[in-house]
Amino acid sequence: MVTGGTARLLISNGGEAPLELTVEPWAETHQFPLNQTWVVVTHSPAADGSWSGTLRGNEPFQVDHRPESVTVWVNGNCFHLSDAEGNAIDSADWQCPAQGSAS
Repeated sequence: MVTGGTARLLISNGGEAPLELTVEPWAETHQFPLNQTWVVVTHSPAADGSWSGTLRGNEPFQVDHRPESVTVWVNGNCFHLSDAEGNAIDSADWQCPAQGSAS
């Protein structure tokens, strides 16, 4: 979902084992537990709210999945990582707007 230069990506681990989640280009790595849903939120660096895109223009995210890991490429200038209930998983300060403004 994209609104006003903010994009949210729900990711779920419905597999058989925990996964390694990496958020790029920051190389932030987290253990993604089994049967969990997390939310990656980012904010567009462009004044008009557009995205630079990875493989195609105007795409806020690209996701790569391998058997034991998931990589989310974020095309915003920062990111928040939380669980489905909104509890912060990554407390790193990437100079993002307050997490509540992304909902």
